[in-house]
Amino acid sequence: MSAPVLVSGANGFVGSAVVRALLRHGYAVRSLARPSSDIANLDGLDIDIVRGDLLDPASLERALAGCEGLFHVAADYRLWARDPRAIRMANVRGTHNILIAAARCGVKRIVHTSSVATLGLHGDGTPADEETPARYADMIGEYKRSKYLAEKMARRHARVGQDIVIVNPSAPVGPRDRKPTPTGRMVLDAARGKMPAYVDTGLCVVHVDDVAEGHVLAYERGACGRRYVLGGENLSLRAILQLVAGLTGRQGPWLRLPHTAAMPVAYAAEAWARISGRTPTITVDGVNLARHHMYFSSHRAEAELGYRARPAREALADAIQWFRDNGYCD
Repeated sequence: MSAPVLVSGANGFVGSAVVRALLRHGYAVRSLARPSSDIANLDGLDIDIVRGDLLDPASLERALAGCEGLFHVAADYRLWARDPRAIRMANVRGTHNILIAAARCGVKRIVHTSSVATLGLHGDGTPADEETPARYADMIGEYKRSKYLAEKMARRHARVGQDIVIVNPSAPVGPRDRKPTPTGRMVLDAARGKMPAYVDTGLCVVHVDDVAEGHVLAYERGACGRRYVLGGENLSLRAILQLVAGLTGRQGPWLRLPHTAAMPVAYAAEAWARISGRTPTITVDGVNLARHHMYFSSHRAEAELGYRARPAREALADAIQWFRDNGYCD
């Protein structure tokens, strides 16, 4: 049997989809999860699960020993944290540690999971791509800043000889979004009838399983040091919420809020989160991000990798069905 590939963050939303895609393509998979992590997303899969931490270099070398490939999917995907330094440590220091460990272990090829959050946006709302200019100063919030720095680090490692391909998923939705992610929380709230209002923004919605297939394609066909957007369908937030309403039989959104009206609510939600310890349902960074239409083109991945994405409606339907089946909509 061929040497395994390691997937970091394998128990997470995107990571568990990547594990399943790799298994479908016949790869031997080793999955890295923190000692305290819930690994329910990996139940029943024919994989080797190892425990380790991105901030523990020795554990990473043990996990990577004998691996021919690495899919570095693990990331702290939060738009708010009581201590934002935790996001940066996981996403920047963690990436540094695992790339160094991969070099020491002789790993032949790496797929680094970045994000469209690292890319620039066009002021007129037309889809951006891998070449749309972006600066660190343009990054809103610690998540975007940390992913920007982590991707910059991966590109630097590629320039000095590590075989690294970078993928930039847009806004994945679908099954096994247990936490859920910020995008998944939005879909869940809409499915439960808790989003009657919306702001003028837009997202590139993609099925998490299509993102996972894109990872495998990048590993097999991607060019070293090159970035590939793994996106889907560009839709306004209102259109997304209307799709969810149609899939759940609920009333669609009826109140359009100006961003200036949403901002005080975000500040209040964050203040309460600091007191209660609960994750805020709306964040200051989220409102600032919503001032833009975050639309992206996957043309490069389609042309060079053979990447394809299904319609957003199918992705949303699968997400809602999984939430229903797992008691989130009760």
